[in-house]
Amino acid sequence: MQQSAVAALSRNFLGNSPVWYKQAIIFFLVINPILLYTVGPVVTGWLLIFEFIFTLAMALKCYPLQPGGLLAIEAVVIGLTDPHNVYHEVSNNLEVILLLMFMVAGIYFMKDLLLWVFTKILTKIRSKIVISLLFSLAGAFLSAFLDALTVTAVLIAVAVGFFSVYHKVASGKQHDSAHDHTHDGEVQEDRRTDLENFRAFLRSLLMHGAVGTALGGVCTLVGEPQNLLIANKVGWDFVEFFTRMAPITMPVLAIGLITCVFVEKFKLFGYGGQLPETVRNILVSYAEEQSSKMTQKQRVSLWVQAAVALFLIIGLAFHLAAVGMIGLTVIILLTAFNGITEEHQIGKAFEEALPFTALLVVFFTVVSVIHDQHLFQPIIDMALALEPSQQPSVFFIANGILSAISDNVFVATVYINEVLAAYNAGTITRETLDHLAIAINTGTNIPSVATPNGQAAFLFLLTSAIAPLIRLSYGTMVWMALPYTVTMSLVGWLAVVYTL
Repeated sequence: MQQSAVAALSRNFLGNSPVWYKQAIIFFLVINPILLYTVGPVVTGWLLIFEFIFTLAMALKCYPLQPGGLLAIEAVVIGLTDPHNVYHEVSNNLEVILLLMFMVAGIYFMKDLLLWVFTKILTKIRSKIVISLLFSLAGAFLSAFLDALTVTAVLIAVAVGFFSVYHKVASGKQHDSAHDHTHDGEVQEDRRTDLENFRAFLRSLLMHGAVGTALGGVCTLVGEPQNLLIANKVGWDFVEFFTRMAPITMPVLAIGLITCVFVEKFKLFGYGGQLPETVRNILVSYAEEQSSKMTQKQRVSLWVQAAVALFLIIGLAFHLAAVGMIGLTVIILLTAFNGITEEHQIGKAFEEALPFTALLVVFFTVVSVIHDQHLFQPIIDMALALEPSQQPSVFFIANGILSAISDNVFVATVYINEVLAAYNAGTITRETLDHLAIAINTGTNIPSVATPNGQAAFLFLLTSAIAPLIRLSYGTMVWMALPYTVTMSLVGWLAVVYTL
């Protein structure tokens, strides 16, 4: 009985994660207290950071909230930080937490409008290069004002919808027939080549759209969670944030779009796949059928969503209220005027946001350890010992490397807090603080497209239902992101060097 209970506990611990991963987390939890009392809190604190980054890098094995949360709890228990300091970190970043809670949920109720936009792009335009550019531009524009996760979720929904439609027809069934589109067993032989080409077409479009969310996300205060965090620390509103970032973000946006055209034109890095004409005809027919079935109620709902989207843009641009409060207003308006009044309907909107919100609080626990043990002080001092003109480029590179292997919100949180502490101590001037804040924001947002670890939207795409359908693996994502990583990071670094 005892052995079976232990075996069950072992199976339950971190669920379906690989055994080696479970053993690694247990090893971390066991070794940390021993190291604390043998080599001291500084070494143990640094080890905790690497352990936490490990959980972020291995997010495909297990969502980082559980293993990272266990490490954070242990850090509090063994005295690397204390609950009061953790609460202080969380309370200082309340606006970021409200952004994640309410803005992401608010945009959930705008999905029908976004789906309509991307469906029109996909079915009305024939040129693959133009479609790719529009997907990237739409992803960039929407992510500048909305949450990148939600924009990516819309792209995924469009792709899954169209894939399932064609897969069903390719299997010899009607649009309204029951069908499992996750298996190719019933696909007719003469349709298999078109299906593989369609997969390649969707892979490239989703990657262009995902990169687009990064291109737009770096530009504005609400584009990424760390943007708002940085803006709060240095006192920038929506307009000032955009104008200060523009000398770096606009050249990066331009090179990102140029890269999009280049890889599509010359069919490089897995891009260039065309939409087969037979597939296009089926998708257009399906879209027209769905459009003809649209009721007046559904059309009015789209008008309401468009009006609220306009309010959202105006509210953010003129800073009518805290970002989270604008998000809550969006939720109230969209649900009230579109007849969404039941609790379980509203609750679904929070499913995407709250896991990452909880993970962000764990971030702040690790940040509290860094503060209490002064772990980053020597590195910051070394960087700040350089000439002021050299500091932004060094911070851009340092943030970029870390953000490519771990979460960019965590990296930005750590660095902006340390730089702000240096400013408060009189070590750097206000101008230097502003320049370093720009370098940290762009450094964490731009090079982080290198891997799914750095961008939450990329990780969301990789772990979504569409990834196995279109054969989008971790390695494939890294390979397809490579040209964007190189061109965007290089242009971003040069812009930092010559404008800051």
